[in-house]
Amino acid sequence: MSLETLGLSEEILQSLKERGYKNATSIQTALIPAILKGRDIMAGAQTGTGKTAGFALPILQKLSRDFQEKNVHPKAIIIVPTKELARQVHESFISYGRYLPLRSVSLYGGVNIKRQTKQLNAGVDIIVATSGRLLEHINAKHINVDAVRYLVLDEADTILDMGFLSEISKILTMLPSKRQNILISATLSGSLKRLAKEILHRPELIEVDTMGTTARSVQQVIYPVSSELKMELLSYLIGSRNYHQVLVFVRKKQIADEVCRELTLSGLKSSAIHGDKSSGERARALKAFKEGKIRVLVATDIAARGIDIPLLEVVINYDTPHVTGDFIHRIGRTGRAGRKGLAITLISPQEEIAIKEVERLMGRAIERQEIEGYTPKIEKQLHGARKKSPSQKRTDGAFGKKKSHTIPSKKKRKVTKRDAFKAYDASKSKEDKKKSKRPRRGRR
Repeated sequence: MSLETLGLSEEILQSLKERGYKNATSIQTALIPAILKGRDIMAGAQTGTGKTAGFALPILQKLSRDFQEKNVHPKAIIIVPTKELARQVHESFISYGRYLPLRSVSLYGGVNIKRQTKQLNAGVDIIVATSGRLLEHINAKHINVDAVRYLVLDEADTILDMGFLSEISKILTMLPSKRQNILISATLSGSLKRLAKEILHRPELIEVDTMGTTARSVQQVIYPVSSELKMELLSYLIGSRNYHQVLVFVRKKQIADEVCRELTLSGLKSSAIHGDKSSGERARALKAFKEGKIRVLVATDIAARGIDIPLLEVVINYDTPHVTGDFIHRIGRTGRAGRKGLAITLISPQEEIAIKEVERLMGRAIERQEIEGYTPKIEKQLHGARKKSPSQKRTDGAFGKKKSHTIPSKKKRKVTKRDAFKAYDASKSKEDKKKSKRPRRGRR
């Protein structure tokens, strides 16, 4: 459907035309008219389907229509889980509203709060923020929220998974009760349903695709591999297939640094972003990756939220995520806006259960392929008394050394008087034993 048929203003359509946007995606076609009607909305959409424009465009349209120069208080608040996503969404609002008199600001931690306060004091219409920094500004009286008419929770499932529910609850108590609420999520968890019941009033459910599905334009493949050969296979795939731009996901920040170091040593220019990196370091690494100055960007799930690279073709899951729903967000970094993408997952035998949970969430099995030399060996399963292989060694665990497998000696029985008499009788000769025997007494 053409964007011109959705009732958007000429100024917004002009900015979209300059960005090369002509047709609306499925989520935009459903979301834009619904928000313009003013109803609360619960929307489920795949990552990378254009949902940011889906809520940003109608909010810009409504705010510009009611714009008043003297009103300097914010009218719309968009809450996101990470600083990267805050920057991305804020850039979208600036781009889409280029020809509108609206002002916006992004608020997140890790940067000087005084600069943000100065921007707020100058007057803003739209705030894009992480929940912690937003709450900090509200408590410090830097923001007057009395005029807020629109609240958006973008990637609401991630906000809850990261443990920000208490901050969201505090913010909700400070906002005007009369407002339009919009929840956007890629997956629909139980905690999200409870939050939706708490803040949404007779919401309209917009579900373009089943929550938990990935974009159809993304080809997925699994490569089984031994744990000790994962790093070698990762380097082999990127080098032998000549992938020019690859986003690699890992579970932990320590693993991110290790993978980045090994890839660099193998001749693949890489950089890592995770929670221990400063905001500036993460921004510089992401910029270098977008500009093609580095070939591989290694990221944890939290740090990678908000990465929007339209032409990114390859995502590699070095491991499966702790939270099953994060797999959907990982895959959504490629195949964006209908473009083709490839998502590769490396799994060791220990991750089989986790990948089964992912497949259950998506409602389908992922294609498996094997690469000679990397496929893990299948050990012959033993039964009965030989169930445990004698070659298996016990290693130190989280709580110290494991007990050895040596058979414990039998516990000695307590010596009694009877044992002493038996020992005394055993030391006697046969003749002494005969003499000691008393003749049986006959009956009288």
